[in-house]
Amino acid sequence: MNELRSEIGKDDFAEVVVMFLEEADEVIGRLSATVGTKALEADLHFLKGAALNLGFAQFAAFCQDGERRAAAGDAGMDLTQVCSSYQASKKALVAGQKANAA
Repeated sequence: MNELRSEIGKDDFAEVVVMFLEEADEVIGRLSATVGTKALEADLHFLKGAALNLGFAQFAAFCQDGERRAAAGDAGMDLTQVCSSYQASKKALVAGQKANAA
């Protein structure tokens, strides 16, 4: 995260964070095994990429595992774990943003 912030600047990074949270909240809200494995795979792929860009290694790992399983036709992964990890990552990101703004 610090590398990305230094590359694009503090103000642009804040915009990236807002955009990420808006898009990720939307995707997290629609995550469900009932959407089908292709849609689930695509959503988890998006979340994984965004998580990696922001340094959320654990969240990205959960997304990658789910993405891999969905690609193999298995929609039975623990989406609660993915969502919980996202919420924890989001909380840490928001707290970090507040600390850096001060």
